[in-house]
Amino acid sequence: MIRFEKLALNNGLKVIIHNDPSTTIVAFNLLYNVGSRDESINKTGFAHLFEHLMFEGSINIPSYDKPLQNVGGENNAFTSNDITNYYITLPKQNIERAFWLESDRMLGLDFSTKKLEIQKNVVIEEFKQRYLNQPYGDAFLMLRALAYKVHPYQWPTIGKDISHIQNANLADVKDFFLHHYAPNNAILCIAGNVTANEMRPLAEKWFGNIPRRKISQRNLPAEPEQKKARTQTELRNVPFNAIYKAFHMSSKLENEYYTTDLISDLLANGKSSRLYQNLVKDKKMFSEINAYITGDIDPGLFVITGKLMNLTSMDEAEEAIDIELQHIIGGDISDYEIEKVKNKFESVYQFSQLSALNKAMSLSYFELLGDADLINHEIEKYRSISKENITQLASKLFKLENSSTLYYLSKK
Repeated sequence: MIRFEKLALNNGLKVIIHNDPSTTIVAFNLLYNVGSRDESINKTGFAHLFEHLMFEGSINIPSYDKPLQNVGGENNAFTSNDITNYYITLPKQNIERAFWLESDRMLGLDFSTKKLEIQKNVVIEEFKQRYLNQPYGDAFLMLRALAYKVHPYQWPTIGKDISHIQNANLADVKDFFLHHYAPNNAILCIAGNVTANEMRPLAEKWFGNIPRRKISQRNLPAEPEQKKARTQTELRNVPFNAIYKAFHMSSKLENEYYTTDLISDLLANGKSSRLYQNLVKDKKMFSEINAYITGDIDPGLFVITGKLMNLTSMDEAEEAIDIELQHIIGGDISDYEIEKVKNKFESVYQFSQLSALNKAMSLSYFELLGDADLINHEIEKYRSISKENITQLASKLFKLENSSTLYYLSKK
């Protein structure tokens, strides 16, 4: 059981404090309720660009990293479709340094054309390295656009088109900051050998006077039910053919999410999983194959990806994948197999919660979902899944008309 205390400042900032006396390092996690799904279809990649800009210094503190490094602290951040998350780890005696740094850049960044151009170039180069200049790098760009037609999950966090970042200007950036970065759109969690009595005065001191801001109304279009299979074929200069299949699945807030995640583990969690044993090791049809869920708050995707061996045709590969899915639908799963993946999830989850930083990030995220206490019920949700739950959901999930398939062919 992970225990914590919650408080809310008058400006809307939610604060969670978790006492963990086993560590001298404190994790300071600040989650903003903004991700790439909050972007305009003509101005994508802004959430990720802004993550970079947040390290360019605030009005009062020109260097973010140096004051933190001087007291033994480390920091980083990440952007997803749903959130932007900033975190710091540092010794307990220096915890106020984290409050000072994060509150000042929430209050106001030091916007300048020069800093914007620097970070635009960094993001553009990242876009090229990860998606354009890497073998198979653009596959997920295309798969997202194939699976989603109206929801903003149709583009990745780095953006839909590199030109959107290239054309970003200072007015765009300031507008994004003012409508998304605010105490009433953020959740702060401090985890470590700290108490609520110690952290409450610091939260009030450093964040309490930051004014609320008018947050952009989130009114996302719901992706309509897919009623016809979609396919796309692309020819690329890559060594092997590859296949990418996506099936629409539930949102993070539905019970089906946990069953879908367990199905992905049955298929592809490690070398003892079905897809690896049957299609890589035994039949040698694929050099590698994987299955996973995107894990989004809104309805996401169940994805299967595989690189084919030279002697495997695309038709054979797709048929082999379908046979494995039909086994799940037909209930060809042993109780031992289900118990094995449940045990593996539980051990990985329990081990991850030994880290103060992981707990701080998880508590912030679950609070965003509705209640930080959800962190204490994850294992039981997976434990309660039955074989019948798996087969019923699989028959709904793996319908042909619910699939989007990208055939990624080698020019060779």
